[in-house]
Amino acid sequence: MPAGFTRRAILGGIGAAATLPMVALRAASLEKIRSAGVLRIAVYRDFAPWAWDDGGTLRGIDVELGTAIAQKLGVKAEFRDFLAGDDVDDDLRNMVWKGPATGGMLSDIMMHAPFDRTFALRNDRVVIVAPYYRESFAIGCSRDLDCEDPPVQFKGHKIAVELNSIPDFYMSGQFGGALRSDVVHMTSGMVALDSVRDGKSDLAMATRAQVEHALSKGGDVLVARKGPIPALTSPGWDIGLAVKDDSRDLGDRLETLLPEMITDKTVPAIFARYGVTLRAPLAS
Repeated sequence: MPAGFTRRAILGGIGAAATLPMVALRAASLEKIRSAGVLRIAVYRDFAPWAWDDGGTLRGIDVELGTAIAQKLGVKAEFRDFLAGDDVDDDLRNMVWKGPATGGMLSDIMMHAPFDRTFALRNDRVVIVAPYYRESFAIGCSRDLDCEDPPVQFKGHKIAVELNSIPDFYMSGQFGGALRSDVVHMTSGMVALDSVRDGKSDLAMATRAQVEHALSKGGDVLVARKGPIPALTSPGWDIGLAVKDDSRDLGDRLETLLPEMITDKTVPAIFARYGVTLRAPLAS
C-alpha cells in the first residue's frame, strides 16, 4: 500500500482498555499449526471484495484464499475479521505480533499486507511474504458520463470517494481544488461505487479491485475508465501475507505455496469469482 495511505479507524472501548490486562498469545509456528489443526487468519472487516460479512457468512477473495491456504497445509481455517486501525502498522501490531490493548489471541497470518521494503523495515516484528496481487486505483462512471474525459471536466458532477483515502485527497486537492465542492464522502470504496450504481453519484474513484467487483455485479449502469488517471502520484502497490517474525517457517512455506496455487489456477479462479483480474505483483 502506498506511503501515507491509511484506512479510517473506528475506535471504541478506550476507557475499558485501561483497566484490562494485556494478553496476547504467541503466533504459532508451522509445526504447531499442523499439530493444532487450525490456521488463524486475520482479514479486514467491511472490505469488499476482499472480505465482508454477507448475511452472517464471511465472504471475499482473502477469505477464500485463506481457506485454500489452510487446506493446502492440511488444517482448518479460522478467521478473525477486524476493524482497521489508524494505519497498517497498527493492524500488524494488533493482529500479528503484539495484540490489542484489550487482549486477545494473535493470528498466524494477516491477509492483505503491503509488500513494500520501506514499510517492512519499519515493522521488523513481522515478515511480509508471498505477494499475490498488484493493486492500484481506478474510476467508475455512470454511463451518462464520458469516463475518459480529463477529471477536471467532471466539475459539476457528484464524485463519490472513501473519506480520508488517496481518492479523496486526489479528487479534492488536484486541479487547484476545482472538484472539491463536488466530492461526496462515503464509508468505503465499495459504498462509493454502489452510490453510482444506484444513481446517487455520477462517478467514484476506488481501488481497481473494487471497481472491477462493482462491474461484475451486472447491470448496464457502470463503466470503468480505461485510460490512466492524470497527476495521480500512486503507482500502485503489491499486497502479500504477514506473519510474526518468529514464524519464519510458516512464512517460508507460504513463499513456495502461493506460486504453486497461482500455477494450478486456484488463485486465479478465486479472483475470477469476484470479477477481479489477477494482476501479478511487481515483486514476483
